[in-house]
Amino acid sequence: MALEHLFQGSALNAVDAKGRVSIPAFLRSVVERRGDARTIVLAKHEAFPCLSAYDPAYAALKHAKLERLLEKEETSADAQLEYQQRNLMAFAATEEVPYDSSGRILMPPMMRRKGQIGDLALFLGTGETFQIWNPQLLLDDARIPKDLKDIARYRLEERGAQA
Repeated sequence: MALEHLFQGSALNAVDAKGRVSIPAFLRSVVERRGDARTIVLAKHEAFPCLSAYDPAYAALKHAKLERLLEKEETSADAQLEYQQRNLMAFAATEEVPYDSSGRILMPPMMRRKGQIGDLALFLGTGETFQIWNPQLLLDDARIPKDLKDIARYRLEERGAQA
């Protein structure tokens, strides 16, 4: 299963005290082209201190990827346990969040904590999915390429925020 529409681009949006934030229009348009739901799925990213987000239809693709990975690793004694652990993280540790006509979501408190999202959320398209970062965590992460940090700094300057 290939995806026709990919998430790309970046934006920085404010998060209010209740956790409301607008999903950028360029990301919402991909969600809507992929399916009917005006919903995103939020999950803790596997490698970075941020959230991973995608449309509900992507979950089936994610499941198929995990199944293929299990088939490759079946010779491993621990493959079944690893598969179950990955499934738990991929599906149990997620939250589906609807957005309104203006693209605003109410970020669930658990997800907000998992992503360490404060009063700003940096949205980054990553192809099949997109990420939601606390911009300061991105700037402080040594694994993040300099060019991406420059994008985060630019987005912060656009808003008049300090990097």
